[in-house]
Amino acid sequence: MRKEKVGFFNHNTLVLQVSGCFTLETANQHISMKQGEMLLIRKNQLGEITKTPLDGEDYQTIVICLQEDMLRTIALEEKIETAGKYSGPPNILIPGNDFLRGFFQSIIPYVQHPEGKITDALGMLKVKEVVQLLLNTMPALKEVLFDFSDPYKIDLERFMLSNFHFNIPVEKFAYLTGRSLAGFKRDFQKKFGVSPRQWLQEKRLTEAHYLIEKKNKKPSAIYLDLGFESLSHFSHSFKKRFGKTPTESL
Repeated sequence: MRKEKVGFFNHNTLVLQVSGCFTLETANQHISMKQGEMLLIRKNQLGEITKTPLDGEDYQTIVICLQEDMLRTIALEEKIETAGKYSGPPNILIPGNDFLRGFFQSIIPYVQHPEGKITDALGMLKVKEVVQLLLNTMPALKEVLFDFSDPYKIDLERFMLSNFHFNIPVEKFAYLTGRSLAGFKRDFQKKFGVSPRQWLQEKRLTEAHYLIEKKNKKPSAIYLDLGFESLSHFSHSFKKRFGKTPTESL
């Protein structure tokens, strides 16, 4: 079992679960997949992935990153008109069918031989193919795939309280709340009374203190989940804030 603090998803991403269990957790959704299931993960999200091998098998996924430049090219070539900002669920389980399963079978050789020249030459064609198959399976996905708008300005307090534990730059928090960096810092100071960096540090340490003292969580089990880069950095910051190390607080 491996947990990955993924942080920021830059692009729409299609995942096929070949074997094992894949779990995605965001502020608003918790989705798990097993063998043969498919998930479309929307761009501009913060999330955490847990990969779990099941008995007697390895863990395997096939991941296709649908970069915006490629999707813009497809929209132009296919004369696809976009309806503006998508407001539905950010992560969508895709119902399986013979066409999509056949597509994933067809790209296994490219996955197994990534060094081949043919991989680069046919990459765009394979992306176009899977986009057409997705639209054929779920026509409403057009609104997801071809939404090229920037994030709208959203509730700053609600977003930060839900996502403070993700270790991403302040610039990304600003972008995801629909603000310029200067606007984000200004709104943040007005809402919380301190700078974003000060608030993030204090919020993460307060949460850590609660989990250790009240829930008996081990420091080594929580520091990554709370956005700290290393255990030593976490321990140093914790002692500076509370006067004792996380281990001494157990």
